[in-house]
Amino acid sequence: MIPPKEISLFGKNPRFSSAKASKPHLALRMDESFPLLDVQAGHRQKLCGSNYPLSIAFIVVNEFCERFSYYGMRAVLTLYFLSFFHWDENLSTAVYHAFSALCYFTPVIGAIMADSWLGKYKTIIYLSIVYVVGHLIKSVGAIPSLGNQAVHVVLSMVGLFLIALGTGGIKPCVSAFGGDQFEEEHTSERSKFFSIFYLSINAGSLISTFVTPVLRGDVKCFGEDCYALAFGVPAALMVLALVVFIAGSGLYRKTPPQGNVLLEVCKCIGFAIKNRLKNRSREIPKRDHWLDWASEKYSKQLIGEVKMVTRVLFLFIPLPMFWALFDQQGSRWTLQATKMNADFGIYVLQPDQMQFLNPLLILVFIPIFDLGLYPLIDMCKFNFTPIRKMATGMILAGLAFGLAAIIEIKINETDMPRLVPEESLIRVLNLAKNPVQVTIQEKDLFQQPVETFQNPAEYSKLILNGEQQSLRFTLQHQGLTLAFNYTVKEKSVYSLIVFEAEGSLSSRLITDLEAKPENGLAAVRFINGLSQDVNLTIDSRKFIAVQKNYSPSEYSLLERDIYNNGKCITETGEFPLELGLLDFGASYTIVITNISGGAVKTWKSEDIKANNVHMAWQLPQYLLISAGEVMFSITGLAFSYSQSPASMKSVLQAGWLLTVAVGNTFVLIVAEAAPMAQWAEFVLFTVLLFAVCIIFSIMGYFYVSVDPEDLEEKEEKRETSSRGNMIGLVTQKTKL
Repeated sequence: MIPPKEISLFGKNPRFSSAKASKPHLALRMDESFPLLDVQAGHRQKLCGSNYPLSIAFIVVNEFCERFSYYGMRAVLTLYFLSFFHWDENLSTAVYHAFSALCYFTPVIGAIMADSWLGKYKTIIYLSIVYVVGHLIKSVGAIPSLGNQAVHVVLSMVGLFLIALGTGGIKPCVSAFGGDQFEEEHTSERSKFFSIFYLSINAGSLISTFVTPVLRGDVKCFGEDCYALAFGVPAALMVLALVVFIAGSGLYRKTPPQGNVLLEVCKCIGFAIKNRLKNRSREIPKRDHWLDWASEKYSKQLIGEVKMVTRVLFLFIPLPMFWALFDQQGSRWTLQATKMNADFGIYVLQPDQMQFLNPLLILVFIPIFDLGLYPLIDMCKFNFTPIRKMATGMILAGLAFGLAAIIEIKINETDMPRLVPEESLIRVLNLAKNPVQVTIQEKDLFQQPVETFQNPAEYSKLILNGEQQSLRFTLQHQGLTLAFNYTVKEKSVYSLIVFEAEGSLSSRLITDLEAKPENGLAAVRFINGLSQDVNLTIDSRKFIAVQKNYSPSEYSLLERDIYNNGKCITETGEFPLELGLLDFGASYTIVITNISGGAVKTWKSEDIKANNVHMAWQLPQYLLISAGEVMFSITGLAFSYSQSPASMKSVLQAGWLLTVAVGNTFVLIVAEAAPMAQWAEFVLFTVLLFAVCIIFSIMGYFYVSVDPEDLEEKEEKRETSSRGNMIGLVTQKTKL
């Protein structure tokens, strides 16, 4: 999943915005003026004789490496929690979205640091160092041999916190710093720069979300998936990003801190509320707007601009629900992909690689929508307003989750049944030479004889009279009746093995897997039907010792593959072992029957069915939610910017980023506080987004679009006419 990237306008008097930059990671801030400070010869160096400063090449490369670093790390994060820490799906999802939310809270900190204290250049340098340290700690925490799980968790959480502080902190600075490099008259070049900047973001996210899962799944280190490498490569890219940025230091134009308008807005709002509470007397005339109570301390212009931006921020209230669904591409949708068939014939896709579809589709959809769909709608004389576009984007995202719910239901058809107390599952594997009739004490199961080497279609449900029960199993075979007693526990899955030993019929009750193997792995165990112990080697990595006389081995988890190059080592020699295809999410019992013709003869039973829903069925989900993002995110930013004064762009962008943070926070609350079946959770989010869409549409219906410049003039006239009616107020101690 590629989270939203946007154009951020943090700063004083920004006057430029681009509708093309859609997603909340492209931060763009431009000041009303670009003072020529400390102009050196390097500042005048141009790129290939054009009007583009040479310094922007360093900034674009820096952004590509940083976005590769961030998205590459985040692409494998959910599976890291699930497989490396062995957390459950709900906890993995909650921590993933907590990290995502933090990444969208910290841009406010970075903007304040840059505008009020350090300036953009130093803020980028210092927070990039924090960023690099976080990546390195995160990579070290993924080395299995380094300490126990507690050490890994602590290192990973510290690393993620530093990464969130770094990536969020530099978010509002980098693109704005690039804009600072242009002369004021080069507006066309500056505009094209931001298009190139946006392209570098999508290129970095597209490549990293495809490559990093390959490093995780296809490369093995320490005997398992190589998360240390999957995190280490993004760490190296972040180091490269920092080195490239510092290398261009002598070429940059560096503007000093100019004060942060976001802080001024917060102070103005706080003062208005405080002043209103102190002047509650009925004898004090009411004011037309609650923000007018800040007029004793703040200018009429600032108050008027705050009024304008609060109108737009009010429309932001329903928006977090869209991001709550959108950002689950990297959590719930990735977990869903682990339970699907990923074989595309020429290539087996990793479940976390599906996230690369989002940036790819965004790059395809933007020109299609701008040059094709929207002009076609205009030709049909339909007034497709920005509010309607955003509502349509919400509907498309809701439909995507509706499809995800349907797919989840189909996936569950191959799952093992959920067991309740006093309930177990059992089946019979007849490894004898003739059919066997099995009877269980007081249970009406197995009406027909079990044929020899019959692959049971499914397990039978066994009802107990307590947490465990001792049951008598009766076997009828060639006129002989034998009885065996076994203790069966609730919520367990069993196989009763029937075999011939020393001329007599015997049996053994063994425990099976209770759920499908996670992450699309295949589970396999062996039953040694030989009269001698065997050692098995699978794919030159798995070494399994199995005792003689129908003893079972433990389950081994293997990647989905065709395993025909195994070896079986016995007292009499070494023989080739062919297992065939071990498919996604399946569980197998393989019985070694005999050695004949210089090879091991086996019989394979599929205990749990393989994943039979293909991963390609997720494509419609990604198509819908990516189309929804183009309509929602790009349109929302362009509309909201057009409805606010230039000096308030930074406040608006802070509000936009916070909607993403709040949306991720909502997901982690649902994942932890209200665990439910996954398909039901998808339906819940679908219903919630549709409900929010209706609310947003109603709010948009009553919203009256304005020109900020016209609104400023009206505000000034209104305040001038009402100035004579104001009663003087003491803000510290109110007196009539």
